[in-house]
Amino acid sequence: MAARRTDGAGADRRHRAGPARRTAGDAAAPLTPAQARARILAVIHAIPPGQVMGYGQVAMRAGLPGRARLTARILGQNEDPSLPWHRVLRSDGRIAMAEGSTGWREQSQRLRAEGVVVENGRVRMPAVDPAAALDAAVWGPG
Repeated sequence: MAARRTDGAGADRRHRAGPARRTAGDAAAPLTPAQARARILAVIHAIPPGQVMGYGQVAMRAGLPGRARLTARILGQNEDPSLPWHRVLRSDGRIAMAEGSTGWREQSQRLRAEGVVVENGRVRMPAVDPAAALDAAVWGPG
């Protein structure tokens, strides 16, 4: 019979406690899918007319860095007609839908109606995150 591997204190590795469990009051507790969705939707609702953000910028602003695909998935499942989904683009300013598709044309039209210049399905992305610029204007430099 093989000997069990143990940690330095002699405790069986299969029975170690593992990481501390987090409680709902813990600031570092992971978000539930519903909380993540609500945060992303709140950021999208806050994008002012005539301004755009990338999927990654939305995720970052929602406190979910690196979750651009989650932003895209949530937008793809959207059924709220008041959500300004058209203001969210790829990081390089391209419309994420197939060129010439109904959605592509609708997004282009909505952006143009808000004064955004769309050339060949692409928008020049702002050098500064619009939300960060707003924070700086309201609260002053970092």
